[in-house]
Amino acid sequence: MAAAAARGSVWEIQQRDVEAAGLADASAGAFVAALRSATAAAAASGGPDAVWEAVVAAGVLRPEHPHALHQLVYYSVYAGWDRAARGPPPYWFPSQIDTKQTNLGRLMEAHGPRWLGSSYKDPVSSFHLFHKLSVEHQEVYWSMVLKELSVKFQQEPKSILDTSDKSRKGGTWFQGAVLNIAECCLLPWPSQNRTDDSTAIVWKDEGLDDHPVNRMSLKELRNQVITVATALDTMFHKGDRIAIDMPMTCNAVIIYLAIVLGGFVVVSIADSFAPQEIGTRMSVSKAKAIFTQDFIIRGGKKVPLYSRVVLGTSSKAVVIPATGGFLGVALRNGDMSWKNFLSCAAGRSSICPTVYQSSDALTNILFSSGTTGEPKAIPWSQLCPIRCTCDAWAHLDIQPHDIFCWPTNLGWVMGPILLYSCFLSGATLALYHGSPLGGGFCKFVQDAGVTILGSVPSLVKSWKAGNFTEGLAWTKIRVLSTTGEASDIDDDLWLSSRASYKPIIECCGGTELASSYIQGSLLRPQAFGAFSGASMSTGFVILDEQGTPYPDDVPCAGEVGLFPLYFGATDQLLNADNNKVYFDGMPIYNGRQLRRHGDIIQRTVGGYYIVQGRADDTMNLGGIKTSSVEIERICNRADEALLETAAVSIKPAGGGPEQLAILAVLKDRLPPCDANVLKSKFQRAIQKNLNPLFKVSYVKIVPEFPRTASNKLLRRVLRDQLSKELSNRSKL
Repeated sequence: MAAAAARGSVWEIQQRDVEAAGLADASAGAFVAALRSATAAAAASGGPDAVWEAVVAAGVLRPEHPHALHQLVYYSVYAGWDRAARGPPPYWFPSQIDTKQTNLGRLMEAHGPRWLGSSYKDPVSSFHLFHKLSVEHQEVYWSMVLKELSVKFQQEPKSILDTSDKSRKGGTWFQGAVLNIAECCLLPWPSQNRTDDSTAIVWKDEGLDDHPVNRMSLKELRNQVITVATALDTMFHKGDRIAIDMPMTCNAVIIYLAIVLGGFVVVSIADSFAPQEIGTRMSVSKAKAIFTQDFIIRGGKKVPLYSRVVLGTSSKAVVIPATGGFLGVALRNGDMSWKNFLSCAAGRSSICPTVYQSSDALTNILFSSGTTGEPKAIPWSQLCPIRCTCDAWAHLDIQPHDIFCWPTNLGWVMGPILLYSCFLSGATLALYHGSPLGGGFCKFVQDAGVTILGSVPSLVKSWKAGNFTEGLAWTKIRVLSTTGEASDIDDDLWLSSRASYKPIIECCGGTELASSYIQGSLLRPQAFGAFSGASMSTGFVILDEQGTPYPDDVPCAGEVGLFPLYFGATDQLLNADNNKVYFDGMPIYNGRQLRRHGDIIQRTVGGYYIVQGRADDTMNLGGIKTSSVEIERICNRADEALLETAAVSIKPAGGGPEQLAILAVLKDRLPPCDANVLKSKFQRAIQKNLNPLFKVSYVKIVPEFPRTASNKLLRRVLRDQLSKELSNRSKL
């Protein structure tokens, strides 16, 4: 395993260790010499972090090197690092020169002296002060950042933030503003060097991996959006809700923008849902129609989609062929082909049918995962796209020259975030029409020249397990990002190493926030599997079990409480009480009631944050509270054969303390493991790295874990299944 492969320190690495890690004999000696040369000066003047920074700066480790070699060096450098005393070890460090060229760095250089006075030094050392300014003086921060995006108001807002209405706990934002946020995505924008000829979208279809990348200009995108909006105008009334249930293709993006441009409302439905789930979302949203495909092409297979839509809803469906120009299914009465739908716009005026509305007008209905009960219907106003794009601008440093790719779906919040973050910042959107799990997608990242690549941890695990980046050059990537679930440190090490140790910006937020509340930043050192702080303008506290906030500079763990003045956050739900869900029962802090998010987070020494799971994923082992995620981080590294683990607590049938059970999924290509052997390894790893009092009571090997359609692990389902299984055994 990675940790086992490490020597006692980097100085103990010998040529035989490098050869054992997979480097050819002829290169191993030169590698050891280069490693010692790079680390000599750093070791004399600094600690392990300085040594690692020197190794990366010297380019000793290269993307084409075996992962075992990266593991050997990284874990050896940090072999003596005391996480309890020093926090997570950093792997990426901001440069004083480069940070001034980032979006946030330029903003701080331009405005920092004015707002911070003599306290302002530079973007790195003054970041904490500038973040504090963004929280305490939000009108100042948002008025500055808004000028960086292609947001065109037909009527300027009377104010950025109005807190006079005490019934609105989150405040009133951009009061009086009138705009169409989709139109803002489609206009040339001189300050971003965006013209009609600029590339708006690059894409490639699965199975055509050796073909050139396709490109669509801003003018072509705008014209196609106008055509669809014109056709919609012939069939629906303003404000009608229209669903999209299909992969995130160019057509899906065009349809999304057209619905918003024309004054209608998008209903987001993930293409993985079963008919019942489609029907629930259509019913809750009161959608009048749905855009879908006949099939989904994924991994070389044709997965039926239209047939699921037909079983789920009687609403009119407009059906797009997954490949070619002809549908592969027969349509029911009342449904339309894509070709016939577009013909509705023929002969009509090509003038853009733009509908301008207030900034709080509804544009999109998204849904929570719906793991328990009916999924929450979360309304997005025109402010939500502004918020999520500003976060991408500040934290991912998205700029007009960037090509941004993030495998996702318009049925989940990351889909609209990706779309708006590209088009409101002037960047190019990169789409792969197919499965992102294999080598075809990884090659597309290379061929499209992707500069910002987003992912979820399970995707990274798949790329790593299949070694799908072998022979590819991800040289254009300058920023990586991940969200959706807790990241694995070794998987992050692999991902960053594929792009010559570029930073991975960890993001954690929610659909109802239209953003992340904690994120990494290019102005702060980054550590694998950790967040470096709150997102810009976001404030929060960590609460103890009595609901009392811990001091801001104290390492601790507890439920997060968000400051309620949160730009972009929803103030209503369509099928639930917003106040009851997000505010009731939360304590008052500085005169305002905190907003609930539901995460348990840890603040470490050094000021990093680690998400330990949801409040309902905590467990009590021998009177000590811990989280599933914390245990899984340790168990995932216990054996090479492990793909992933899930930790749950189960209550004995006859009562008594909670017992720790660990379920494991194994890698396909390695010999199978025995559950009892794994149990011993898990026990040793937990006792050594977490708590010697925690006892592993049960281990089970399973083929896969149940997940939501947004890929979140359903520990509750595993816990219920395991409890039932053990209960049945006890009756025998």
